[in-house]
Amino acid sequence: MEKILISACLAGDKVRYDGREKPLESPLVTRWQKEERLVKICPEVSGGMKIPRSPAQIVNGNGLDVLNGTARVMDIEGCDVTGFFIRGAEYALSLSQKYSIRFAILKEKSPSCGIHQIYDGSFSSLLIPGSGVTAALLRKNHIRVFSENELKLVERFLS
Repeated sequence: MEKILISACLAGDKVRYDGREKPLESPLVTRWQKEERLVKICPEVSGGMKIPRSPAQIVNGNGLDVLNGTARVMDIEGCDVTGFFIRGAEYALSLSQKYSIRFAILKEKSPSCGIHQIYDGSFSSLLIPGSGVTAALLRKNHIRVFSENELKLVERFLS
């Protein structure tokens, strides 16, 4: 059965920067869990960050820019945490390759997992178009990424 990569916070794990989860209440997710399709990942934790941790945002770009070395991920205290985000993205990619994963469901707005929108790096709650580091690396490697709001699209592609 085909596996799906999913942000661990969406699967109910308390891994977000604030120690919380953002579980998806969906019959599709429940079914995929029962079918053992879901492979959970928190790129930030896998990259070496602790729970809880300071909020972080991409500064001067998006996830692809981080991968290209032209943008950084900074936490709210001004610490450069780029390396953690890149290591986490690389681990997510390795999991995807290990399980031949073609689809990922990731947490929108996250500096790791954002698909369509991320915060602008000013810590002022302003959203901009763009993707997080993990989403960008997965896309770059031909893995289709979806936000938690696009579950029906995932189901369509699985059919």
